[in-house]
Amino acid sequence: MIATLSGSRRRISTFCYLCDRSKQTDSEIVKMFQLSNPKVNTVNYALNRTSSQRNSAVRTLDERFIRILKIFKWGPDAEKSLEVLQMKVDHLLVREVLKVDVEVTTKIEFFKWAGKRRNFEHDSTTYLALIHCLEEAGLTGQLWRKIQEMVRSKCLISPSDLSEIVRVLGRAKMVSKALIVFFQIKGRKCKPTATTYNSVILMLMQEGQHEKVYELYNEMCTEGNCYPDTVTYTALISAFTKLGQDDSALRLFDEMKENGLHPTARIYTTLLGVYFKKHSIEKALGLVHEMKEKGCPPTVYTYTELIKGLGRAGRTEEAYSIFLNILKDGCKPDVVLLNNVMNILARAGRVDDAHKLFEEMESLNCTPNVVTYNTVIKSLFQSKGPVPEASSWFERMKANGVAPSSFTYSIFIDGYCKTNRVEKALMLLEEMDEKGFPPCPAAYCSLINTLGKAKRYEAANELFQELKENCGSSSARVYAVMIKHFGKCGRLSEAVDLFNEMKTLGCRPDVYAYNALMSGLVRAGLVDEAHSWLQNMVESDCVPDINSYNIILNGLAKKGGPQRAIDMFMKMKQSDVKPDAISYNTILGCLSRAGMFEEAARLMKEMHTNGFEYDLITYTSILEAVGQFNEDHTSRAL
Repeated sequence: MIATLSGSRRRISTFCYLCDRSKQTDSEIVKMFQLSNPKVNTVNYALNRTSSQRNSAVRTLDERFIRILKIFKWGPDAEKSLEVLQMKVDHLLVREVLKVDVEVTTKIEFFKWAGKRRNFEHDSTTYLALIHCLEEAGLTGQLWRKIQEMVRSKCLISPSDLSEIVRVLGRAKMVSKALIVFFQIKGRKCKPTATTYNSVILMLMQEGQHEKVYELYNEMCTEGNCYPDTVTYTALISAFTKLGQDDSALRLFDEMKENGLHPTARIYTTLLGVYFKKHSIEKALGLVHEMKEKGCPPTVYTYTELIKGLGRAGRTEEAYSIFLNILKDGCKPDVVLLNNVMNILARAGRVDDAHKLFEEMESLNCTPNVVTYNTVIKSLFQSKGPVPEASSWFERMKANGVAPSSFTYSIFIDGYCKTNRVEKALMLLEEMDEKGFPPCPAAYCSLINTLGKAKRYEAANELFQELKENCGSSSARVYAVMIKHFGKCGRLSEAVDLFNEMKTLGCRPDVYAYNALMSGLVRAGLVDEAHSWLQNMVESDCVPDINSYNIILNGLAKKGGPQRAIDMFMKMKQSDVKPDAISYNTILGCLSRAGMFEEAARLMKEMHTNGFEYDLITYTSILEAVGQFNEDHTSRAL
């Protein structure tokens, strides 16, 4: 540090070999930092002077000035060296100084000093140079203040400058401030281009603020001379699909093509997912055909979406055939695509094919990751393969340097639970805790459900309370499992309390939680209360499924009398949730027990027409009802 004592007397406290210096001339300051090779020094200086005269854009900083700046920071000595070395303060010099590897505080002080020079004003290039320095140093407060200073200054701001400011603020997670600046500059300093709007739209997308994207798009369209381009449509279509507004995304896709723009592979891939979600399989396949016709080759991401969609639609053979064809065509699959193919094969029961593909990964230049191993291990449990084989894959995974995830443990815990190895599953849960994994609701759910089925209700409740203590709450599915088992063991008040606790803690009850509670109420003979919960479910925007209606139908069939059950059944037929085989068998048993054999006979014909068959329980109840009816009829005749 340079400490000024009086007048021109200074001393350098941090460099002992300079402590005796009392006064320096301009030339001494320069000599003090002369380069080791005088010839090179002279040449560099001459070149700098010459290049500055010819073209200031190629001028570089004198090495001597950089050395002064690094040692003395910004201050009188560095300022004096500019004069001695005849370095003119202009925008290029400022930008070059801000590139020097010195402390950011030095750059800030130099920037302030330069701004006060006569006949010099900072422009957008110098402001942005300092803004990037502040961003790199993580000084978000000063970054924001400097951007505001830039906005208030007289300097011109181009659309590309505005785009960069938005990107900087976006990277700093200052989204609301980026929007403020965008509208400040847009209103006073420049007219945004499509690229500028895209910068804001992409920032909003990255931060998950999809609702604001369409607002910006509407404003963009009102500009008159600023039209959406491919980047804009890509972001908008992605935003709408994330918001679940698939029809709007498809309309934008058509609008884009009407405006003469060519959709990218990314847009096609996004819309593939939309069509599969809407179960429009043929339209999805048509989209891939359109891609190829328009000269837009499908990417590995496109094929991943296509194969995944076909797999979910149960078209395993078609999905696998496409995979084999893309290999023949020379498309290089990545690990995500291979994981999806293995998962589809495993779900279709083709475990051997999935394992074969795993062994081929090396030849396809793909390294298995934790998802790959999880897929293989899960397939073994789903196919009820030998547990030791699954364990051997677990050891192979660790031997190959792939660390198990919490989902890996969850797969094993669920697998052990389903094969009656509860104690081993509990040991794995402890191992998860020892390894520092956060509590996994799926693992707890499997264990709680298994313990409940074994009528170990206290142990199940203990695990449930442990999960709540560790997580502060629990998932809706775990609550549903615990409510179900409380209902089964007759602890109905505790089941209701748990359901109310869910809502209090902000854990929105799902269809499984409602079904669990209604099932418990029906089991306790409280059919009307269960029915009222079905109405509550609808009012709470939780859509009932077929199980919801069948639970109430079963209660009415047993306790409410045949007419109420018939009314409920007819209501189901008129609703979006149509009766299934269980519904038909429930009402058929009810009619038989009530001696309504003509109605039962008509229902049996209807069942057959709709492709349903009555089950063994219903058949038995029909025979018992007929036998009981004959006995009653005979006794009355006697």
